[in-house]
Amino acid sequence: MASVWSYEGMRVVVSGGGGGGMGAAAVRELTNLGAEVHVLDLREPPVDVASYQATDLRDPAAAEAAVEKIGGRVDALFNCAGLPGGKFPDLDVMLVNFVGMRHLAELVSQRMEAGGAIASISSTAGIGWEQNIAKWMPLVTTNGFQAGRAWCEAHPDDIAGGYGPSKQAMIIWTMYAAVALAPRGIRINCISPGPTDTPMMPDFPQQIIAKYPIPLDRHSSPDEQAYPLIFLNSRAASYITGENLITDGGTVGGVMTGQIDLAKILAEVMG
Repeated sequence: MASVWSYEGMRVVVSGGGGGGMGAAAVRELTNLGAEVHVLDLREPPVDVASYQATDLRDPAAAEAAVEKIGGRVDALFNCAGLPGGKFPDLDVMLVNFVGMRHLAELVSQRMEAGGAIASISSTAGIGWEQNIAKWMPLVTTNGFQAGRAWCEAHPDDIAGGYGPSKQAMIIWTMYAAVALAPRGIRINCISPGPTDTPMMPDFPQQIIAKYPIPLDRHSSPDEQAYPLIFLNSRAASYITGENLITDGGTVGGVMTGQIDLAKILAEVMG
């Protein structure tokens, strides 16, 4: 019997698996673990894969066509695509980071059998989601891509900033979707990284990044975020679903136990 850590014989889809970020790191390791990897991204993957399709998650028809082209059974989906806030319009950030991500997950889950799994990249930028469940549930429970887009368009103040709101919505949806997918034997989880040295890093406010307190005293690497993501979709995590795994080097733990006053630090940085 194959190890629970092995991906031998598994067909996986990695959205955002191109370029040099966490998704690309996941693609490299998944190929090492024996997976048949299919990549959806606007950038090419870092290694040879079973298939690559240039796909923009803001276009639901493109996502549908890509999944149809992959065809067959899918054992695991890795949602790694994302846009930073500020550089892109808030609506675009919400569409890629949440609405399009959710649409892709719903498409791919239809091709999953019992034992299938979905893992997504959220962020510690979604901190405070617990207090905003009621705020985001109307978006989380919209039916389909167009309804999700319409909600975002109708609530510009709620999605202001784009990135943090999209990550809060992703965490809450992950927990919500876990209950619906469980009867089919499909699991869904997400990770919430802190600052990570990816090509996206310069797009975040550098005055905040410089002061962001990390007990481990360094930024993570893309590989260090890919490993827990791959774990969550592996058979080693067969009883884990609906979870938001915080992979931030200890920052949120420090905040929750009163050892780090993140609100004070951010207020000082922002003036």
